[in-house]
Amino acid sequence: MSETDLTSAPTTSAVPSYPQPAYPSYPQPAQAPQPMQAPVQYGPPVPGAVPAPPPSNAGWAVAAVVFFWPLAFAAFNHSSSVYPRWALGDYQGAQYASDRAKQLGKISLGLAIGLGVLFFILYGVIIAAAISGIEDSTSGY
Repeated sequence: MSETDLTSAPTTSAVPSYPQPAYPSYPQPAQAPQPMQAPVQYGPPVPGAVPAPPPSNAGWAVAAVVFFWPLAFAAFNHSSSVYPRWALGDYQGAQYASDRAKQLGKISLGLAIGLGVLFFILYGVIIAAAISGIEDSTSGY
């Protein structure tokens, strides 16, 4: 082969093309229809509709711990049973537990205020008695 033969050779070589294998087409799974969202309704609740869960009133249970701890046990018990009752479908029981936790918290707050007022009254009586005792001992009679 001469030098001219090399330069005159075609620069592109023919690459044999191989046929691509055909992939079988599998049927695509049908997509489930998307559930429609219920429209927002205003007015009274529809019979059979699930009401929203009532508040647990855990704050009132904490207030019971702070102000009058003996009621805190019952307040926390009722407060923690709101959601399980609601989840089981006992909507009236959940509302009762919520109301009861709030009621016990308010009772403990009232008792703390009442005991505080009673304490200050008793403290005032003791101070008044001590002052009158001092005056009687200084008068000589």
